[in-house]
Amino acid sequence: MPWQSQRGAPVRGGGTAGFRPDPAHRTESEWQHLRPEASELPYPWAPAYRSLIESAYAASALRSLYPFTSHWALRFSTTTRPDLNPTGPCLTANSDATFGVGSGLLTPDLGLFATPGEAVARAVRELSRGPMPTDVR
Repeated sequence: MPWQSQRGAPVRGGGTAGFRPDPAHRTESEWQHLRPEASELPYPWAPAYRSLIESAYAASALRSLYPFTSHWALRFSTTTRPDLNPTGPCLTANSDATFGVGSGLLTPDLGLFATPGEAVARAVRELSRGPMPTDVR
């Protein structure tokens, strides 16, 4: 049986029917979209947000998860769009120059931190089963 790959998972046959994009590629692509987006924001809290995004990207446990944002909060998924499967904590950059980590959206119940690195380290510790590879749904 012929196998074919077009920047995605192998597919049986000669066409693109059943083609599934590579989840690692889609995850990295989303990170590469978030990073410049964060650097172009005109808001007063934007430098803190940029630092948070860069710190999260630097942590391999978080970088292996699909990132997405909601209300400028950074969240993670074990699957790519359109069917996100949120996992782990939510990270926020606050207007008072603190960084929150929470179990829910915009709730820093896991701590407020002075640096993005401290917040990211706390988020990594919260990943109960370690980083899971991202899957496409």
